[in-house]
Amino acid sequence: MKKEYNITYIIGITLVATIGGLLFGYDTAVISGAEKSIEAFFIKPLGLSAFIHGATVSSALIGCIIGGILSGFLSNRLGRKKSLLVAAALFFVSALGSGHPEALFFPAGESSMGLLWMFNFYRIIGGIGVGLASAVCPMYIGEIAPAAIRGRLVSWNQFAIIFGMLVVYFVNWGIANGQTIDWINAIGWRRMFMSEAIPAGIFGLLILCVPETPRYLAIANQDEKALGVLVKIMGNKDKASQILSEIKDTIVEKTKANVFSYGKLVIIIGILLSVFQQFVGINVALYYAPRIFESMGAAKDASMLQTIIMGLVNVIFTVVAIMTVDKWGRKPLLITGSIGMAIGMFAISILAFNNIIGVSTLVFIIIYTASFMMSWGPICWVLISEIFPNKIRGQAVAIAVAAQWAANYLISSTYPPMMEFSGGMTYGFYGLMSVLSALFVWKMVPETKGKTLEEMNRLWKK
Repeated sequence: MKKEYNITYIIGITLVATIGGLLFGYDTAVISGAEKSIEAFFIKPLGLSAFIHGATVSSALIGCIIGGILSGFLSNRLGRKKSLLVAAALFFVSALGSGHPEALFFPAGESSMGLLWMFNFYRIIGGIGVGLASAVCPMYIGEIAPAAIRGRLVSWNQFAIIFGMLVVYFVNWGIANGQTIDWINAIGWRRMFMSEAIPAGIFGLLILCVPETPRYLAIANQDEKALGVLVKIMGNKDKASQILSEIKDTIVEKTKANVFSYGKLVIIIGILLSVFQQFVGINVALYYAPRIFESMGAAKDASMLQTIIMGLVNVIFTVVAIMTVDKWGRKPLLITGSIGMAIGMFAISILAFNNIIGVSTLVFIIIYTASFMMSWGPICWVLISEIFPNKIRGQAVAIAVAAQWAANYLISSTYPPMMEFSGGMTYGFYGLMSVLSALFVWKMVPETKGKTLEEMNRLWKK
Protein backbone atom coordinates (compact mmCIF):
# COMPACT_ATOMS: atom_id res chain seq x y z
CA MET A 1 0.00 0.00 0.00
CA LYS A 2 1.40 3.38 -1.01
CA LYS A 3 1.96 5.95 1.75
CA GLU A 4 -0.29 8.99 1.63
CA TYR A 5 2.45 11.30 2.92
CA ASN A 6 6.22 11.61 3.36
CA ILE A 7 6.48 10.66 7.04
CA THR A 8 10.27 11.13 7.31
CA TYR A 9 10.10 14.70 6.03
CA ILE A 10 7.10 15.53 8.24
CA ILE A 11 8.74 14.15 11.39
CA GLY A 12 11.94 16.07 10.64
CA ILE A 13 10.29 19.48 10.42
CA THR A 14 7.99 18.66 13.37
CA LEU A 15 11.00 17.87 15.58
CA VAL A 16 12.56 21.24 14.67
CA ALA A 17 9.32 23.05 15.58
CA THR A 18 9.06 21.20 18.91
CA ILE A 19 12.40 22.70 20.01
CA GLY A 20 10.28 25.83 20.48
CA GLY A 21 8.19 23.82 22.95
CA LEU A 22 11.37 22.61 24.68
CA LEU A 23 12.48 26.25 25.08
CA PHE A 24 9.00 27.10 26.39
CA GLY A 25 9.50 24.52 29.17
CA TYR A 26 13.17 25.43 29.70
CA ASP A 27 12.49 29.16 30.10
CA THR A 28 9.53 28.76 32.46
CA ALA A 29 11.37 26.24 34.71
CA VAL A 30 14.91 27.71 34.76
CA ILE A 31 13.83 30.13 37.50
CA SER A 32 13.28 27.21 39.92
CA GLY A 33 17.02 26.65 40.41
CA ALA A 34 17.85 30.36 40.59
CA GLU A 35 14.96 31.57 42.77
CA LYS A 36 16.81 31.50 46.12
CA SER A 37 19.90 33.13 44.59
CA ILE A 38 17.72 35.92 43.15
CA GLU A 39 16.47 36.52 46.69
CA ALA A 40 20.04 36.53 48.06
CA PHE A 41 21.47 38.77 45.30
CA PHE A 42 18.62 41.26 44.79
CA ILE A 43 15.85 41.09 47.38
CA LYS A 44 17.63 40.86 50.75
CA PRO A 45 20.48 43.34 50.04
CA LEU A 46 17.93 45.92 48.83
CA GLY A 47 15.55 45.26 51.74
CA LEU A 48 12.65 44.44 49.43
CA SER A 49 9.44 42.62 50.35
CA ALA A 50 8.30 39.06 49.65
CA PHE A 51 5.78 40.57 47.21
CA ILE A 52 8.64 42.01 45.09
CA HIS A 53 10.40 38.66 45.29
CA GLY A 54 7.27 36.88 44.01
CA ALA A 55 6.76 39.48 41.27
CA THR A 56 10.37 39.03 40.12
CA VAL A 57 10.12 35.24 40.05
CA SER A 58 6.89 35.38 38.02
CA SER A 59 7.74 38.39 35.81
CA ALA A 60 8.21 36.16 32.75
CA LEU A 61 4.45 35.43 32.87
CA ILE A 62 3.78 39.08 31.98
CA GLY A 63 5.87 38.56 28.86
CA CYS A 64 3.97 35.33 28.13
CA ILE A 65 0.68 37.25 28.00
CA ILE A 66 2.24 39.91 25.74
CA GLY A 67 3.76 37.23 23.48
CA GLY A 68 0.42 35.44 23.22
CA ILE A 69 -1.30 38.68 22.19
CA LEU A 70 1.43 39.54 19.64
CA SER A 71 1.46 36.04 18.12
CA GLY A 72 -1.58 36.67 15.91
CA PHE A 73 -0.19 39.87 14.44
CA LEU A 74 3.30 38.45 13.88
CA SER A 75 2.18 35.07 12.49
CA ASN A 76 -0.13 36.84 10.01
CA ARG A 77 2.34 39.56 8.98
CA LEU A 78 5.66 37.68 9.06
CA GLY A 79 4.43 34.11 8.67
CA ARG A 80 4.71 31.15 11.01
CA LYS A 81 8.38 30.43 10.25
CA LYS A 82 9.67 34.00 10.75
CA SER A 83 7.61 34.29 13.95
CA LEU A 84 9.47 31.26 15.30
CA LEU A 85 12.75 32.96 14.34
CA VAL A 86 11.68 36.01 16.35
CA ALA A 87 10.90 33.71 19.32
CA ALA A 88 14.35 32.09 19.02
CA ALA A 89 16.01 35.54 19.03
CA LEU A 90 14.00 36.57 22.12
CA PHE A 91 15.01 33.38 23.96
CA PHE A 92 18.66 33.99 23.07
CA VAL A 93 18.69 37.66 24.18
CA SER A 94 16.79 36.82 27.38
CA ALA A 95 19.20 34.01 28.28
CA LEU A 96 22.30 36.20 27.98
CA GLY A 97 20.63 39.29 29.48
CA SER A 98 19.12 37.48 32.48
CA GLY A 99 22.48 35.88 33.22
CA HIS A 100 24.38 39.17 32.94
CA PRO A 101 21.88 42.04 33.40
CA GLU A 102 24.75 44.47 34.19
CA ALA A 103 25.90 44.49 30.54
CA LEU A 104 26.55 48.04 29.23
CA PHE A 105 24.77 49.97 32.00
CA PHE A 106 25.71 48.73 35.50
CA PRO A 107 28.84 47.74 37.45
CA ALA A 108 29.26 43.95 37.64
CA GLY A 109 28.16 42.18 40.80
CA GLU A 110 26.52 45.16 42.54
CA SER A 111 22.78 44.85 43.16
CA SER A 112 20.60 47.93 42.74
CA MET A 113 16.99 48.76 41.91
CA GLY A 114 18.03 49.68 38.38
CA LEU A 115 19.71 46.29 37.95
CA LEU A 116 16.61 44.52 39.31
CA TRP A 117 14.46 46.35 36.74
CA MET A 118 16.89 45.32 34.01
CA PHE A 119 16.80 41.67 35.15
CA ASN A 120 12.99 41.72 35.06
CA PHE A 121 13.11 43.34 31.61
CA TYR A 122 15.18 40.44 30.24
CA ARG A 123 12.89 37.88 31.91
CA ILE A 124 9.87 39.56 30.31
CA ILE A 125 11.68 39.42 26.92
CA GLY A 126 12.04 35.66 27.42
CA GLY A 127 8.38 35.47 28.44
CA ILE A 128 7.38 37.13 25.17
CA GLY A 129 9.35 34.39 23.40
CA VAL A 130 7.48 31.74 25.44
CA GLY A 131 4.09 33.31 24.65
CA LEU A 132 4.97 33.50 20.96
CA ALA A 133 6.29 29.93 20.81
CA SER A 134 3.32 28.57 22.78
CA ALA A 135 0.98 29.88 20.06
CA VAL A 136 3.02 29.48 16.88
CA CYS A 137 4.70 26.08 17.45
CA PRO A 138 1.44 24.08 17.63
CA MET A 139 -0.01 26.26 14.85
CA TYR A 140 3.01 25.52 12.63
CA ILE A 141 2.84 21.75 13.30
CA GLY A 142 -0.94 21.72 12.81
CA GLU A 143 -0.66 23.46 9.42
CA ILE A 144 2.11 21.12 8.23
CA ALA A 145 0.68 17.81 9.45
CA PRO A 146 -1.73 15.56 7.48
CA ALA A 147 -5.12 15.15 9.21
CA ALA A 148 -4.59 11.45 10.05
CA ILE A 149 -1.55 12.12 12.28
CA ARG A 150 -2.02 15.78 13.23
CA GLY A 151 -3.11 15.10 16.81
CA ARG A 152 -0.08 12.91 17.47
CA LEU A 153 2.37 15.41 16.00
CA VAL A 154 0.97 18.46 17.82
CA SER A 155 0.98 16.43 21.06
CA TRP A 156 4.76 16.09 20.70
CA ASN A 157 4.93 19.82 21.44
CA GLN A 158 3.56 19.17 24.96
CA PHE A 159 6.08 16.36 25.41
CA ALA A 160 8.83 18.82 24.40
CA ILE A 161 7.60 21.36 26.99
CA ILE A 162 7.79 18.77 29.78
CA PHE A 163 11.11 17.46 28.48
CA GLY A 164 12.48 21.04 28.46
CA MET A 165 11.51 21.37 32.14
CA LEU A 166 13.20 18.06 32.91
CA VAL A 167 16.37 19.09 31.04
CA VAL A 168 16.70 22.39 32.90
CA TYR A 169 16.22 20.69 36.29
CA PHE A 170 19.26 18.52 35.48
CA VAL A 171 21.20 21.51 34.07
CA ASN A 172 20.52 23.55 37.23
CA TRP A 173 21.51 20.58 39.38
CA GLY A 174 24.70 20.08 37.36
CA ILE A 175 25.70 23.74 37.74
CA ALA A 176 25.01 23.82 41.50
CA ASN A 177 26.28 20.33 42.39
CA GLY A 178 29.37 20.43 44.61
CA GLN A 179 29.47 24.25 44.74
CA THR A 180 29.18 26.51 47.77
CA ILE A 181 26.08 28.59 48.41
CA ASP A 182 28.15 31.78 48.02
CA TRP A 183 29.35 30.68 44.55
CA ILE A 184 25.82 29.76 43.45
CA ASN A 185 24.47 33.13 44.71
CA ALA A 186 27.25 35.05 42.93
CA ILE A 187 27.86 33.06 39.71
CA GLY A 188 25.83 29.85 39.55
CA TRP A 189 22.42 31.45 38.98
CA ARG A 190 23.86 33.42 36.06
CA ARG A 191 25.06 30.25 34.34
CA MET A 192 21.62 28.69 34.79
CA PHE A 193 19.99 31.47 32.79
CA MET A 194 22.79 31.70 30.21
CA SER A 195 22.63 27.95 29.52
CA GLU A 196 19.38 28.57 27.60
CA ALA A 197 21.34 30.42 24.90
CA ILE A 198 22.62 27.07 23.57
CA PRO A 199 19.23 25.48 22.69
CA ALA A 200 17.93 28.92 21.59
CA GLY A 201 20.80 29.31 19.12
CA ILE A 202 20.31 25.76 17.79
CA PHE A 203 16.58 26.41 17.39
CA GLY A 204 17.19 29.61 15.40
CA LEU A 205 19.62 27.88 13.03
CA LEU A 206 17.36 24.87 12.44
CA ILE A 207 14.28 27.03 11.79
CA LEU A 208 16.16 28.49 8.81
CA CYS A 209 16.14 24.97 7.31
CA VAL A 210 12.38 24.28 7.51
CA PRO A 211 9.70 25.58 5.09
CA GLU A 212 6.90 28.05 5.72
CA THR A 213 3.53 26.32 6.15
CA PRO A 214 1.50 25.79 2.95
CA ARG A 215 -1.58 27.37 4.57
CA TYR A 216 0.25 30.63 5.25
CA LEU A 217 1.87 30.62 1.79
CA ALA A 218 -1.56 30.21 0.21
CA ILE A 219 -2.98 33.07 2.30
CA ALA A 220 0.01 35.19 1.15
CA ASN A 221 -0.78 34.31 -2.50
CA GLN A 222 2.46 32.32 -2.91
CA ASP A 223 0.72 29.35 -4.51
CA GLU A 224 3.79 27.89 -6.24
CA LYS A 225 5.74 27.76 -2.98
CA ALA A 226 2.70 26.33 -1.19
CA LEU A 227 2.39 23.60 -3.82
CA GLY A 228 6.10 22.82 -3.56
CA VAL A 229 5.85 22.33 0.23
CA LEU A 230 2.69 20.21 -0.13
CA VAL A 231 4.39 17.98 -2.71
CA LYS A 232 7.24 17.36 -0.25
CA ILE A 233 4.75 16.60 2.53
CA MET A 234 2.36 14.41 0.52
CA GLY A 235 4.92 12.91 -1.87
CA ASN A 236 2.29 13.18 -4.61
CA LYS A 237 1.67 16.20 -6.86
CA ASP A 238 -1.97 15.32 -7.62
CA LYS A 239 -2.83 15.01 -3.93
CA ALA A 240 -0.88 18.20 -3.17
CA SER A 241 -2.78 20.10 -5.90
CA GLN A 242 -6.10 18.89 -4.48
CA ILE A 243 -5.20 20.08 -0.96
CA LEU A 244 -4.00 23.45 -2.29
CA SER A 245 -7.30 23.85 -4.14
CA GLU A 246 -9.22 23.18 -0.90
CA ILE A 247 -7.06 25.68 0.98
CA LYS A 248 -7.63 28.36 -1.67
CA ASP A 249 -11.39 27.76 -1.54
CA THR A 250 -11.45 28.44 2.21
CA ILE A 251 -9.44 31.63 1.74
CA VAL A 252 -11.66 32.97 -1.05
CA GLU A 253 -14.75 32.39 1.09
CA LYS A 254 -13.77 35.17 3.48
CA THR A 255 -11.56 37.66 1.70
CA LYS A 256 -12.04 40.26 4.45
CA ALA A 257 -12.39 37.90 7.38
CA ASN A 258 -12.22 39.32 10.88
CA VAL A 259 -11.88 37.15 13.97
CA PHE A 260 -15.68 36.77 14.31
CA SER A 261 -16.29 35.93 10.63
CA TYR A 262 -17.33 32.39 11.56
CA GLY A 263 -19.38 33.47 14.58
CA LYS A 264 -18.49 34.03 18.22
CA LEU A 265 -18.95 30.42 19.31
CA VAL A 266 -15.64 29.14 17.88
CA ILE A 267 -13.74 31.96 19.66
CA ILE A 268 -15.59 31.31 22.94
CA ILE A 269 -14.76 27.60 22.72
CA GLY A 270 -11.07 28.40 22.06
CA ILE A 271 -10.94 30.73 25.09
CA LEU A 272 -12.75 28.28 27.37
CA LEU A 273 -10.43 25.42 26.34
CA SER A 274 -7.49 27.61 27.42
CA VAL A 275 -9.11 28.83 30.64
CA PHE A 276 -10.21 25.38 31.80
CA GLN A 277 -6.73 23.99 31.08
CA GLN A 278 -5.45 26.38 33.78
CA PHE A 279 -8.46 26.56 36.14
CA VAL A 280 -8.20 22.83 36.91
CA GLY A 281 -5.07 23.84 38.85
CA ILE A 282 -2.27 22.03 37.00
CA ASN A 283 0.32 24.80 37.27
CA VAL A 284 -0.30 24.97 41.00
CA ALA A 285 0.63 21.28 41.14
CA LEU A 286 3.73 21.88 38.97
CA TYR A 287 4.99 25.19 40.42
CA TYR A 288 4.29 24.41 44.08
CA ALA A 289 4.81 20.62 44.13
CA PRO A 290 7.66 20.57 46.71
CA ARG A 291 5.76 23.02 48.93
CA ILE A 292 2.57 20.94 48.63
CA PHE A 293 4.40 17.76 49.65
CA GLU A 294 6.17 19.54 52.53
CA SER A 295 2.84 20.95 53.77
CA MET A 296 1.53 17.39 53.77
CA GLY A 297 4.29 16.27 56.10
CA ALA A 298 7.11 15.17 53.77
CA ALA A 299 10.68 16.06 54.68
CA LYS A 300 12.44 18.39 52.25
CA ASP A 301 14.51 15.61 50.61
CA ALA A 302 11.44 13.37 50.36
CA SER A 303 9.39 16.20 48.82
CA MET A 304 12.00 16.63 46.06
CA LEU A 305 11.97 12.87 45.41
CA GLN A 306 8.17 12.91 45.19
CA THR A 307 8.39 15.81 42.73
CA ILE A 308 10.74 13.75 40.51
CA ILE A 309 8.29 10.83 40.65
CA MET A 310 5.52 13.20 39.56
CA GLY A 311 7.75 14.45 36.71
CA LEU A 312 8.30 10.92 35.42
CA VAL A 313 4.54 10.26 35.57
CA ASN A 314 4.01 13.44 33.50
CA VAL A 315 6.34 12.19 30.76
CA ILE A 316 4.83 8.67 30.67
CA PHE A 317 1.22 9.84 30.43
CA THR A 318 2.00 12.50 27.82
CA VAL A 319 3.28 9.61 25.68
CA VAL A 320 -0.04 7.82 26.34
CA ALA A 321 -1.86 10.86 24.88
CA ILE A 322 0.47 10.93 21.85
CA MET A 323 -0.23 7.27 21.12
CA THR A 324 -4.03 7.50 21.50
CA VAL A 325 -5.18 10.98 20.38
CA ASP A 326 -5.59 10.02 16.70
CA LYS A 327 -7.17 6.65 17.56
CA TRP A 328 -9.63 7.51 20.34
CA GLY A 329 -10.30 11.13 19.41
CA ARG A 330 -9.99 14.41 21.28
CA LYS A 331 -13.29 14.46 23.21
CA PRO A 332 -13.07 11.00 24.83
CA LEU A 333 -9.56 11.71 26.13
CA LEU A 334 -10.50 15.17 27.46
CA ILE A 335 -13.61 13.87 29.27
CA THR A 336 -11.72 10.87 30.71
CA GLY A 337 -8.94 13.19 31.88
CA SER A 338 -11.42 15.58 33.51
CA ILE A 339 -13.03 12.72 35.45
CA GLY A 340 -9.61 11.50 36.62
CA MET A 341 -8.60 15.01 37.70
CA ALA A 342 -11.89 15.48 39.58
CA ILE A 343 -11.38 12.19 41.46
CA GLY A 344 -7.81 13.18 42.36
CA MET A 345 -8.62 16.72 43.51
CA PHE A 346 -11.80 15.86 45.46
CA ALA A 347 -9.90 13.07 47.26
CA ILE A 348 -7.06 15.47 48.16
CA SER A 349 -9.68 17.98 49.35
CA ILE A 350 -11.29 15.39 51.66
CA LEU A 351 -7.86 14.35 52.98
CA ALA A 352 -6.98 18.01 53.65
CA PHE A 353 -10.26 18.66 55.51
CA ASN A 354 -9.54 15.63 57.72
CA ASN A 355 -5.83 16.41 58.18
CA ILE A 356 -4.89 13.01 56.77
CA ILE A 357 -1.31 13.02 55.47
CA GLY A 358 0.51 10.08 53.92
CA VAL A 359 1.09 7.94 50.85
CA SER A 360 -2.59 8.31 49.89
CA THR A 361 -2.03 12.02 49.22
CA LEU A 362 0.85 11.29 46.84
CA VAL A 363 -1.25 8.62 45.09
CA PHE A 364 -4.12 11.03 44.42
CA ILE A 365 -1.76 13.82 43.23
CA ILE A 366 -0.27 11.31 40.77
CA ILE A 367 -3.79 10.29 39.62
CA TYR A 368 -4.56 13.97 39.09
CA THR A 369 -1.39 14.86 37.16
CA ALA A 370 -1.46 11.63 35.11
CA SER A 371 -5.07 12.40 34.11
CA PHE A 372 -4.08 15.92 33.04
CA MET A 373 -1.02 14.81 31.07
CA MET A 374 -2.96 12.21 29.06
CA SER A 375 -5.69 14.73 28.20
CA TRP A 376 -5.81 18.48 28.79
CA GLY A 377 -2.02 18.94 28.72
CA PRO A 378 -1.38 18.03 25.08
CA ILE A 379 -4.90 17.91 23.63
CA CYS A 380 -5.82 21.49 24.49
CA TRP A 381 -2.89 22.55 22.26
CA VAL A 382 -4.02 20.12 19.55
CA LEU A 383 -7.51 21.63 19.48
CA ILE A 384 -6.25 25.22 19.58
CA SER A 385 -4.00 24.47 16.59
CA GLU A 386 -6.75 22.87 14.49
CA ILE A 387 -10.19 24.08 15.54
CA PHE A 388 -10.05 27.54 13.94
CA PRO A 389 -10.71 28.17 10.21
CA ASN A 390 -7.66 29.01 8.06
CA LYS A 391 -8.42 32.68 7.54
CA ILE A 392 -8.75 33.59 11.24
CA ARG A 393 -6.35 31.03 12.74
CA GLY A 394 -3.54 33.46 13.57
CA GLN A 395 -5.80 35.97 15.36
CA ALA A 396 -7.93 33.31 17.07
CA VAL A 397 -4.96 31.33 18.39
CA ALA A 398 -3.49 34.59 19.76
CA ILE A 399 -6.69 35.30 21.70
CA ALA A 400 -6.86 31.75 23.09
CA VAL A 401 -3.18 31.68 24.10
CA ALA A 402 -3.32 35.14 25.75
CA ALA A 403 -6.36 33.93 27.72
CA GLN A 404 -4.41 30.85 28.75
CA TRP A 405 -1.46 32.81 30.13
CA ALA A 406 -3.76 35.27 31.91
CA ALA A 407 -5.61 32.32 33.51
CA ASN A 408 -2.24 30.77 34.43
CA TYR A 409 -1.17 33.98 36.19
CA LEU A 410 -4.52 34.28 38.02
CA ILE A 411 -4.57 30.69 39.29
CA SER A 412 -0.86 30.63 40.25
CA SER A 413 -0.99 33.95 42.11
CA THR A 414 -4.19 33.14 44.03
CA TYR A 415 -3.00 29.73 45.29
CA PRO A 416 -1.07 30.94 48.40
CA PRO A 417 -3.91 33.15 49.77
CA MET A 418 -6.51 30.46 48.97
CA MET A 419 -4.42 27.91 50.89
CA GLU A 420 -4.19 30.28 53.86
CA PHE A 421 -8.00 30.42 53.91
CA SER A 422 -8.63 26.67 53.46
CA GLY A 423 -6.60 23.93 51.82
CA GLY A 424 -9.60 21.63 51.54
CA MET A 425 -11.70 24.28 49.81
CA THR A 426 -8.82 25.17 47.47
CA TYR A 427 -8.44 21.61 46.17
CA GLY A 428 -12.23 21.26 46.10
CA PHE A 429 -12.39 24.30 43.79
CA TYR A 430 -9.96 22.67 41.34
CA GLY A 431 -12.04 19.48 41.51
CA LEU A 432 -15.19 21.47 40.66
CA MET A 433 -13.40 23.08 37.70
CA SER A 434 -12.47 19.57 36.50
CA VAL A 435 -16.15 18.54 36.55
CA LEU A 436 -17.17 21.71 34.68
CA SER A 437 -14.42 21.11 32.10
CA ALA A 438 -15.90 17.65 31.35
CA LEU A 439 -19.40 19.13 30.91
CA PHE A 440 -18.01 21.88 28.66
CA VAL A 441 -16.25 19.38 26.36
CA TRP A 442 -19.29 17.09 26.25
CA LYS A 443 -21.73 19.88 25.33
CA MET A 444 -19.70 22.38 23.29
CA VAL A 445 -16.47 21.01 21.80
CA PRO A 446 -16.72 19.30 18.37
CA GLU A 447 -14.69 16.17 17.60
CA THR A 448 -11.91 17.01 15.13
CA LYS A 449 -10.21 13.61 14.78
CA GLY A 450 -9.35 12.89 11.14
CA LYS A 451 -10.77 16.18 9.82
CA THR A 452 -8.66 18.40 7.56
CA LEU A 453 -8.10 22.00 8.58
CA GLU A 454 -10.25 23.00 5.60
CA GLU A 455 -13.17 21.00 7.01
CA MET A 456 -13.08 23.30 10.06
CA ASN A 457 -14.33 26.08 7.79
CA ARG A 458 -17.36 24.03 6.75
CA LEU A 459 -18.02 23.02 10.36
CA TRP A 460 -18.23 26.59 11.65
CA LYS A 461 -20.10 27.87 8.55
CA LYS A 462 -22.95 25.58 9.62
